Amino acid sequence: MSEANRSARREALAKRLRSVVDGPHVLSTNAELAPYECDGLAAYRVVPLLVVLPGSVEEVQAVLRICHEERAVVVARGAGTGLSGGALPHEDGVLLSLARLNRILAIDPDNGCARVQPGVRNLAISEAARPHGLYYAPDPSSQIACTIGGNVAENAGGVHCLKYGLTVNNLLAVDLVTVEGELITLGGSGLDGAGYDLLALATGSEGMLGVVVEVMVKLLPIPQRAQVALAAFTEVETAGQAVADIIAAGILPAGLEMMDNPSIRAAEDFVHAGYPTGAAAILLCEVDGGNEEVSEDIARVRQRLLDSGASEVRTASDDLERARFWAGRKAAFPAVGRISPDYYCMDGTIPRKHLPHVLREIARYSTDSGLRVANVFHAGDGNLHPLILYDANNPGELELAEEVGGRILELCVEVGGTITGEHGVGLEKINQMCAQFPPEELQMFHDIKAVFDEHGLLNPGKAIPTLNRCAEFGAMHVKAGDLRFPHLERF
Repeated sequence: MSEANRSARREALAKRLRSVVDGPHVLSTNAELAPYECDGLAAYRVVPLLVVLPGSVEEVQAVLRICHEERAVVVARGAGTGLSGGALPHEDGVLLSLARLNRILAIDPDNGCARVQPGVRNLAISEAARPHGLYYAPDPSSQIACTIGGNVAENAGGVHCLKYGLTVNNLLAVDLVTVEGELITLGGSGLDGAGYDLLALATGSEGMLGVVVEVMVKLLPIPQRAQVALAAFTEVETAGQAVADIIAAGILPAGLEMMDNPSIRAAEDFVHAGYPTGAAAILLCEVDGGNEEVSEDIARVRQRLLDSGASEVRTASDDLERARFWAGRKAAFPAVGRISPDYYCMDGTIPRKHLPHVLREIARYSTDSGLRVANVFHAGDGNLHPLILYDANNPGELELAEEVGGRILELCVEVGGTITGEHGVGLEKINQMCAQFPPEELQMFHDIKAVFDEHGLLNPGKAIPTLNRCAEFGAMHVKAGDLRFPHLERF
């Protein structure tokens, strides 16, 4: 689209949208649009045609009806904390921000649930439920800022997802507005419902099937007690094996996290959590429940960690020290940002038994590429978050970081894992979808998308690659003599 045509299109579409949304909440100047040019994957930036901030469900419906009539692309956005480019705007489309839909509609302690709008912060739900002795379990590291609508779109997890599950395991219902502006409810207040599980289908669909406008989440009783153990290891691989040993012993921690030395040192300098900076890796293992149960479990955890080769095991003496231990882990991403101009955060999941092997391979990729890698991840469920450090000011380093990241994700598939655990596919991992899924399954994804969005207006170009794109991906690997996935030979 030429600049003249784009300008005319912006003006005409803005006029229609201002008829249903207050004028100040339809943004069209370059200065107004610039803050929305990226999400947490800041390496990729696109200025949208328009930004619209509706203030009610009815306004969301009206906006989508107009965009459908005008065949205008729509990208929904929450707080913009996503790390896979899922909320990256379309240059000829509308960015639909749900930031103004930020009310907690109801806390229902008798039924253990809450109704919230999509712009409510993750942490705010637990804060509102605390007076009732309840909380919302999924706790992404960005929970102080990320919103529940984005959590639903990406099926977010958190440090306690090992025991309590991802977003999909903590939802009862979602109100969704389709691209035609129809309001539908998926799920309900009961534990199960008749028909297809469309709630699970919509969770993690990355804004490609509809726009979330209300969410009913489960609330759980706050555990009577929680205690965390910190174990130091002289070798990263030994720490990885200890994770498998803990689960194999029949222990189900509330959280089981791992950090390697670069992330330990970065977090300690930033938060002063009391981490042993000389350790090659640390594990944080938390158990929760009743007093007696926690006492028994933490003793078992401590012994298992020592038996698995830990050089030191410390248990938090009180809630303040426990909070410090977790503060270091939750601040790991921004902490690593202080030691490198840029970093590329990956998100793959593997079977726990392969942790030592995968960590060795990541170290090899780091050596071969010359790029440092800091590892911090949800070790208990095998969800890796390697942070590949680079400097975008150096020509070619971003591309090299992307290459290393892609290889890590392909390694996850090779060992029986998947290319994402909680960040979603977005734009970042779309090529690696070709490594994980054969053409028939990708076509099924496209068919499902077409049922909800016939014209492909909702978040196009994300999450599900075209078969042509996968053909190019397969040809690239063949040319490089590096074809590792037999199903790509069928393209």
